[in-house]
Amino acid sequence: MENCLDFEKLMEMEGRYRANLINKITGYKTANLIGTRSGSGLENLAVFNSVVHIGANPPYLGFILRPTSVERHTYENIQETGYYTINQITARIHGQAHMTSAKFQREISEFESCGLKPYYVKGFEAPFVADSAIKIGLSFEEEHRIKCNDTRLIIGKVIHLILPEGAVGADGDLDLESLDTVAIGGLDTYYKGTKLGRYAFARPGEDLRKLS
Repeated sequence: MENCLDFEKLMEMEGRYRANLINKITGYKTANLIGTRSGSGLENLAVFNSVVHIGANPPYLGFILRPTSVERHTYENIQETGYYTINQITARIHGQAHMTSAKFQREISEFESCGLKPYYVKGFEAPFVADSAIKIGLSFEEEHRIKCNDTRLIIGKVIHLILPEGAVGADGDLDLESLDTVAIGGLDTYYKGTKLGRYAFARPGEDLRKLS
């Protein structure tokens, strides 16, 4: 028997209960740490589950930022410097990554407090996460205000991509499973992915062809 919930019933739920439920109904999401540094040099690191592909030609990525009615150090630092990093969370560091969700004071570095090491590329303002297998450096491109809930879509241009030696296949494919990448379910549950199959480009009238 299915449990059918309409909008009114959802809005009657206790806030934290509803947040857990709605955050998880979309399934597994990307697990990333966004690294920034303020204009005065204060480092910040925060876990995000909303990083999305915007385009590949040229390469752009986006993420959703919650309302700025309270301090959002990630957003404020991006506004100040125009640069940030996206670092995929691995199984080995997922506990430390989750700790960055705590509400640290601006002057406290999440890198230091959560036991993660910053990594810098010469000439680039923002810190990467040294232990992340996939490190992406971006420059701020544009933002879009989402009126219905006062969130923002932040879009950045990929200007640095740092990957382990041999991680990229002959056709540009990345084996996320071998890179120890994890996913997030909701706000607080981490999963390891298992590849079910990779398939050729699908065309009408052709049989499905498995690549690996």
